[in-house]
Amino acid sequence: MPSQRQLFLDHLGQTTPSPLMLEIERAEGSFLYDRNGKDYLDLISGVSVSNTGHRHPAVVSAVKEQADRYMHLMVYGEVIQSPQVQYAARLASLLPESLGSVYFVNSGSEAIEGAIKLARRYTGRKEIIYFRNAYHGSTTGALSVQGSEHYRNAFRPLMPSTTMAEFNSPEAAGMVTDDTAAVLVEPVQAEAGVVQPADGFLSGLRDACDRHGAMLIFDEVQTGFGRTGSLFSLFRYNVVPDILVLAKALGGGMPLGAFISSPGIMSSLAHDPVLGHITTFGGHPVCCAAGLASLDVIVAGNLAAKARENERLFRERLSQLPFGEVRGEGLLLAVVPEKKDIIPALVSKAPEHGLLLDYFLFCDEAFRIAPPLTISPDEIDTACQRLRALAETVA
Repeated sequence: MPSQRQLFLDHLGQTTPSPLMLEIERAEGSFLYDRNGKDYLDLISGVSVSNTGHRHPAVVSAVKEQADRYMHLMVYGEVIQSPQVQYAARLASLLPESLGSVYFVNSGSEAIEGAIKLARRYTGRKEIIYFRNAYHGSTTGALSVQGSEHYRNAFRPLMPSTTMAEFNSPEAAGMVTDDTAAVLVEPVQAEAGVVQPADGFLSGLRDACDRHGAMLIFDEVQTGFGRTGSLFSLFRYNVVPDILVLAKALGGGMPLGAFISSPGIMSSLAHDPVLGHITTFGGHPVCCAAGLASLDVIVAGNLAAKARENERLFRERLSQLPFGEVRGEGLLLAVVPEKKDIIPALVSKAPEHGLLLDYFLFCDEAFRIAPPLTISPDEIDTACQRLRALAETVA
């Protein structure tokens, strides 16, 4: 009988020639455990997915309870399903009043596709402005607004009528015209190595969109649900988009995405033609139940504020290690080693030291720290002790 490792290589589509190949048996809290019982402190949280940690009891309970009631019933939007309704209402209660209509999908990429379609349908325009080093997903439409030619070029031709701007450039707002359907931006650029917006940059985009009747789309797939120290970054920067895109932590560990707008804007997808956007499994009831339970944990536990406290603790501990700059907000951090060429070794050898680390797609000078928001101070100490041993090994 072939091993699990061999079956993995033989029968699963691969994303790189050198996967980590960790065979995980279970996960709990901030840790993953392999078949031999070795623990790995998770400093990635599934790339900002497991904000409430692995197998949070409230989330697991919600999944089990909903699975006992029903799972898939009908294509999205035709049947009233309590988990969808309750989760949409809860999200709307926590967002600005203009973001009151939620369209659930399956992933961040699909949510981006829906947001682009919505902006074009509502405005009757085509142009989408996006930013260098932005990441919005890997489907064809999302790839068309990804700010890296390295990942795009092999898949051309892509979606037309897209224009790239420079993040934090004062000239970006001036590129918005009466032909622009939408400006698509991450409030904090995650895969660029956690690049924060300059003062007035986001508000300048908001003003430009207002002047020209364009939509402002915020991609908060990575920054949402307390990750950057506020429930959503739109509150941190006091700028409200016309369309908000969510995924990753939205599902509490289950696959779920959403694009959110006002009822008036969202209604444009329901006519001329009807079924202007449709999904079979979007807003799956088990996923919505898990997401709602996870959101309740984040809000009740004030995990956004705890992310800011834990950011300070990480910065203090990291300052004692052979690392230079630490960029970011809350528990979305980019750590720059003193020797930048050691990053591949840091990531690949991290499991040997009981850590899970990750690269950034568009930043080769830093590695990512984005653990569950439930990480404890003791676990942060453990993480930094293991990071010290790792850094000494690869120095």
